[in-house]
Amino acid sequence: MKHVLITGANKGIGFEVAKQMAQLGYYVYLGCRDEQNGAAAINKLKSEGLSNIEFLKIDVSDLHSVQQAAASIASLDILINNAGISGKQPQNISACDIEEIKRIFNTNYFGVIQTTQAFLPLLKKAALPVIVNVSSELGSLAMQTSKDRFGNWDNYHAYGATKTALNTFTINLSQELRNFKINSVTPGYTATDLNNFAGFKTAAQGAEPIVRLATIGEDGPTGQFSRQEGELPW
Repeated sequence: MKHVLITGANKGIGFEVAKQMAQLGYYVYLGCRDEQNGAAAINKLKSEGLSNIEFLKIDVSDLHSVQQAAASIASLDILINNAGISGKQPQNISACDIEEIKRIFNTNYFGVIQTTQAFLPLLKKAALPVIVNVSSELGSLAMQTSKDRFGNWDNYHAYGATKTALNTFTINLSQELRNFKINSVTPGYTATDLNNFAGFKTAAQGAEPIVRLATIGEDGPTGQFSRQEGELPW
């Protein structure tokens, strides 16, 4: 049985990814920084007949927490870096508080890097190690500069910048670790507390492209940015 860790998995898209991966027969480490919220998520999944799940306490913005989490498990095949925060809005970059920008980057970018680095020794032992970085269309420079871009992007300048940086991390890591499958994927505009449930996709629908990229085989892509409908421009 392959083992998968999903960070920020106690609610929203992360929870649905955990559920779908468990339903597919993977052993799921449900990553969450709050033990009470994590236990509630585990109990909900177990009430639906899923027993191949385990709570893993991890705060991706806290290096000590990340290191403790990595030391507590013995095997990992798939890492899904899902944990993220949207930050306070609006985020017009000309006026956004610098401390708020740093706070968002600390979770969405630096948190992903230190989590990935901590779990790389375990992933390198896997037959086919996979890393999925949950990104956003807001991180696409091509879409940011498109005349057809959607929504009020000014509200999410800082958040979008963290996802652009995350996409660069995906590119760099995939070029360095050639025997891995490493991709960025966006769930699309999904109704979660990240956007005050304004999205038009359900959390289950948003989870689908993430699960697809997490379960690819030897012939699957690496170093790509994609969504449910296919590949996206960086």
